[in-house]
Amino acid sequence: MGIPVRTDDGRLLAAEEWGDPAGTPVLLLHGTPGSRLGTALPGLAARHPGVRFLSYDRPGYGGSPPSPGRRVADAARDAAAVADALGIDRFAVVGRSGGVPHALACAALLPDRVRAAAVLVGLAPPDAAGLDWHARMTPFNVRVYGLARGRLDGSDPGGLDRDLTARAAAVRRDPEQLLEDLRADLSPYDRPVVEDPRVRTALLRSYREALRVSHLGWLDDCLAFVRPWGFDVSGVTVPVLLWHGLDDAFSPVGHTRWLADRIPGARAVLVPGAGHFAAQYALPEVLRWLEGLDGPPGPNGTEGTEGTDDRDGTDDRDGTDGPDAQVAGRR
Repeated sequence: MGIPVRTDDGRLLAAEEWGDPAGTPVLLLHGTPGSRLGTALPGLAARHPGVRFLSYDRPGYGGSPPSPGRRVADAARDAAAVADALGIDRFAVVGRSGGVPHALACAALLPDRVRAAAVLVGLAPPDAAGLDWHARMTPFNVRVYGLARGRLDGSDPGGLDRDLTARAAAVRRDPEQLLEDLRADLSPYDRPVVEDPRVRTALLRSYREALRVSHLGWLDDCLAFVRPWGFDVSGVTVPVLLWHGLDDAFSPVGHTRWLADRIPGARAVLVPGAGHFAAQYALPEVLRWLEGLDGPPGPNGTEGTEGTDDRDGTDDRDGTDGPDAQVAGRR
């Protein structure tokens, strides 16, 4: 059931930790739907000694009871509560997919505690000026976010609840069902990733735990993404890495390009031939970036760089940031 954490307003969160107890703390924020059990592929801690991994279920998922009406910004308070319960002062945050807005909330609202943030295949705020939010987005996500907006503006108050109730019930019967629902929208680059036994096992474990009680975490995530987030991403002052596959249709790369233009000093790594689920392989590269923040600047640490990343290979399929990755950023 995880480690129980009590927030300052009395709510309960289910947390998890693994890796080196004396290592550098890294908080991993799960996707949507997701849970604390699906934030990393098996064996990551063994390949990255010196890291203390943390995760928790957002309210409404797994072992964390719902918090109706929660905003993206509320993740900062919950992350701080988890860190406090585990005796941690400063930590890095890594968010993947639905975890990205919440990781950015931590970076923006906890600058004295969050030392850096890495965000992979995420979304921009719903009011992102100049961004066509749904452009190149898969029909599955366009439909769900449309239902979320319909609930908020009253045009379809019950549509999202009905849709996600049915989907969550199907996943509880058979967690593979969600992957089957998504199959038609998977790009040619995503299909082999989802078929990787390690990735598939991690996804199914995460979905099973996320939705074992109810669909409410999924519902509240979708609502939080399309209402004001409660902070300005341009106010982030800690180092930020943005990672995105150029062929992602679930969270189109335009969202990361928009964020890169507005987060001061952000470094964007845009990977050709990679879709949404390729982010499952990118965590080792993210951890190397975090380690490098404590050392001398690397070859891509100069101001205004834009070009190719000259690091080696794919780390035995645990990272996709290979020699063709485009790197852009402002320092």
